[in-house]
Amino acid sequence: MKDSLEIIGKVRIQLLDKDGNLKQDSGFQNNLITNAGKAAAAGLIANTGAVTAFTYFALGTSSTAAAVTDTTLGAEITDTGLARTAATISRITTSVTNDTLQFTYTWTATGVKTIQEVGIFNASSSGTMLTHKILSASITTANTDQVTVTYTLQLS
Repeated sequence: MKDSLEIIGKVRIQLLDKDGNLKQDSGFQNNLITNAGKAAAAGLIANTGAVTAFTYFALGTSSTAAAVTDTTLGAEITDTGLARTAATISRITTSVTNDTLQFTYTWTATGVKTIQEVGIFNASSSGTMLTHKILSASITTANTDQVTVTYTLQLS
């Protein structure tokens, strides 16, 4: 008998205008779990290695392909109201009760940016990157647009 544990990550980004009208929706897309993220997750499971929980979102403008060896986004956004922030995290049920973590946050843009990547980190700056996703289509904000990211990590 063989048992395994897999982390299945998916991310969705929605762009809404200032009145809440949907302008763009990426739909849920599979993402990449980094090598450093896997190592940190193992430490969290066993409470070893002084690993900090992953609670921060970051957006970026790079379209360079994501790789398991990535430790940062290609070009993290630090302005226009879209800087790294703490996500709201809950546990939801996908297949088994509470088997999925759901991360969400809504930013309000204060200018124009073209979002092409997103990641989850364990610090408000620097830190370890758990996930990295290059979007299949970029999302360009206008001033006062809202950007909502929903990330799910299912343990299967």
